[in-house]
Amino acid sequence: MDKAAMRLTLFGLLFTCVNLAATNKKIDIYSFHISSTITSRYATTVITSRVKNLLKDSQEVKFEVKIPKNAFISRFRMTIEGKTYDGVVMDKEEAQREYSGAVSRGKRAGLTSAVGRTFEDFKTSVTVAAFSKVTFELTYEELLKRHLGKYELLINAQPMQPVADFKIDVHIQENQRISFMEVKGGLNTKELTNAVTRADKEAWVKFYPTRDQQTKCDDSSKNGLNVSLIIMYDVERLNQGGDMKASNGYFVHYFAPTDIQRIPKNVVFIIDQSGSMWGTKIEQTRLAMLRILSDLAEDDLFGLITFSGQIHTWKPELLKTEGNVEEAKTFVKGITTEGTTDINAAVLKAVDMINSLRVPQEGSASILILLTDGDPTTGETDPVKIQQNVKKAIGGKFPLYSLGFEDDVNFEFLKKLSLENNGVAHRIYDNSDADLQLKDFYKGVATPLLTDVHLSYTGVDKLTQTTFKQYYNGSEIVVAGHIIDNCLESFTTEVTALSKRTKVVYHISVPMEKLNSDRPEENIIERLWAFLTVKQLLEKEVLLNGREKDNAKKEALELSLKYRFVTPLTSMVITKPQCKKIQIAHKPKEGEKPNTSLGRMEPTRKPARVGAAGLVGPVGNGKRAQGGAQRIPVASPPPSRVGAAGLVGPVGNGKRAQGVFTHILTGAQRIPVASSPPLKRIRILKSSGNAKPLCYDVFLQKVRLLQNDLSEFSMNGQLKSGKGFSQIAVHYKTNHRLLLNTSEITYFDGQDTVKFSWDQDYTNHENEHVSLILRSNRMDVTMGNMRFVILLHKKDGFLWPAIWQQPKDVGWTGILGEADVKYEEIPGSQTPTLKLKGKEVKTSWVMVRDYRRPSAPVVGCWLVPFETIAQRKLSDFTVTQL
Repeated sequence: MDKAAMRLTLFGLLFTCVNLAATNKKIDIYSFHISSTITSRYATTVITSRVKNLLKDSQEVKFEVKIPKNAFISRFRMTIEGKTYDGVVMDKEEAQREYSGAVSRGKRAGLTSAVGRTFEDFKTSVTVAAFSKVTFELTYEELLKRHLGKYELLINAQPMQPVADFKIDVHIQENQRISFMEVKGGLNTKELTNAVTRADKEAWVKFYPTRDQQTKCDDSSKNGLNVSLIIMYDVERLNQGGDMKASNGYFVHYFAPTDIQRIPKNVVFIIDQSGSMWGTKIEQTRLAMLRILSDLAEDDLFGLITFSGQIHTWKPELLKTEGNVEEAKTFVKGITTEGTTDINAAVLKAVDMINSLRVPQEGSASILILLTDGDPTTGETDPVKIQQNVKKAIGGKFPLYSLGFEDDVNFEFLKKLSLENNGVAHRIYDNSDADLQLKDFYKGVATPLLTDVHLSYTGVDKLTQTTFKQYYNGSEIVVAGHIIDNCLESFTTEVTALSKRTKVVYHISVPMEKLNSDRPEENIIERLWAFLTVKQLLEKEVLLNGREKDNAKKEALELSLKYRFVTPLTSMVITKPQCKKIQIAHKPKEGEKPNTSLGRMEPTRKPARVGAAGLVGPVGNGKRAQGGAQRIPVASPPPSRVGAAGLVGPVGNGKRAQGVFTHILTGAQRIPVASSPPLKRIRILKSSGNAKPLCYDVFLQKVRLLQNDLSEFSMNGQLKSGKGFSQIAVHYKTNHRLLLNTSEITYFDGQDTVKFSWDQDYTNHENEHVSLILRSNRMDVTMGNMRFVILLHKKDGFLWPAIWQQPKDVGWTGILGEADVKYEEIPGSQTPTLKLKGKEVKTSWVMVRDYRRPSAPVVGCWLVPFETIAQRKLSDFTVTQL
């Protein structure tokens, strides 16, 4: 894969549309961080922006974020003067009552959402006192869809001013090797050379562009970045039956076989030529149809219908592509606009053409594609009756896809018309590339591979959709559910489908220990299931009536509230500082225009200093706020900075315990010693610049893991009885202290203490110097230009450190601080021998576990004396306290 494309892709993946501004532009966006994680197509992105009012008077600061239309906002909060204001997700009707009540009481209020072509807007504003700061943080989640053989994420970055502290971190992890990555757009910068670290199934990027870099990208100016990107990637598919993962009792199955021949299709295009299609719409439609006709396969059958108040067919029946395309193109070029709109008669005529095929192609797939821009205005004009007529005529035999041009179309009608007939509705935006939009949609359904797809599972419930009328090349079927049989040794699924009327069956049986995720994915699979379930329930609710409709809506609402998703059934209520304004963020409907009713808050000179607050609403009683970190007011002075710390080996039962990193620390077999307490052997694996790594043993109680005085950073650890660490302490600069044990994490920033528990939901906590991202059993830490991860191996109850990035131009000490060491293997010796730092060293090949990764894979290394590598005494790394 092209390395430059990889770097661009990962950089693009992190950018989300952010636009911060004030009415007089006298603000400084002094910090802008994006942390994005994509785990098995499920993307969670956290945007944190910090802004300072540079004026001597209070002023309003606006925060505007564009998020992908498919995404759900799951968290928003603002922090001013040490107090955090959290958005609360609630029933949309209840939120509206809060909003209306605020207006009636004379408080300022405003709706904050709108939908556009590819993004939805989230807008809010806050009055910031003179020379004061505000922090905005937004989290959104989405399941990336596969289209034309790749997953796509559209990004638009608009900070609109260079930012001093611009930090971008992303982690992509898939169950299969990433096979393709590409980015399209104007972003191109040479400074990404060292930003990317990649393994077969994972990729990391850490990019901190300077102000100068931010103004020299292709789509940037002196005002900073302003770039639109499409990020694309795909994964290898080794098992044609699909890829399955499970975590915390939930599973997901991705099914996208590639070993199938295409199926011939019978397709009828139903083209609106009514008067409202005049001008650009009909011109773009003609252009798109000419391109589509050129792409038809030789064995396809196709038909063309145009309609206004009357129905016109190119030919009375479907014809083969071969020998007929040029005549069809002539017909398309002659389409003009006039008259009214009889959608009912046009669609029924198309259904009749397919049903009347004289010699139906064996195993073919039939498709209807409707292109229109308006409501039915003649013939049958009742949308409900049209839906009933079309559904009865099609009888579930093939899908109907509806493409609606932007301005006048009744999109809700088209959506229901398609959903009732196994299709989808898609909006076409009326501009210069409408023909490309039409062609792109067609390409997605141009190559059917399977029909009547059914997926079945054992020992599960709460399944998402499991039956699909057709599966197209380049797409993907996703099913998720809850595993209820805890006694299963293997998880089994069966996929049945038709390929040219031949039944095909895929069987998958995966041992449960292999199915369960070995990565730090928190509750990602469960949230993916909830996301997909809500999406499908909302579609289902459109088609139902009476009690069934109410039940579907109720279930979707309950899940939206439980997982804090802003959906069409919920809103996020934001009570603004100074209690002067309430805003509501909601999931806008397709085609909804931007709302500009953001009420201006009453200016204040400076808000009073408020108490500390929790991550989800203020916490005043010392209890932890659910889903976030607890802020604890601290009256005592900060703890004194302790000296350099080291690594401790706990007393165990004599069994070998192992581990790893760039240097891999491993608990090892106990060695009898005379001292008290007993010591434990710790094995460290280090990258060597050779194909095979080195490792060595150390015997310490408390140990200095890493220290650099210039960076004002140190990390110390203490071993517990068993395999790993019971505590790890990290110190940064003069006042930042992070202490981790197997039950909780405590961070002190010089003023406040924040506590986390390992079992809480995804949490992001940041200040100007430190970023903490807590996922299940993993704390991802950035301190200045240092990045490291602390893993909790919950089953065995120990911690393990992994250093991902550290400056290379400064001196590091500690067990993890030694530079890479190269060696030569000396051939011909009875005992394996290495030439290391000018000395010949006897060695042996040993196996250790890589505890840097949750799966703790076994790796091999050459075991050598510690002093040979470190060129120092082991006692130099001992410390007395953490």
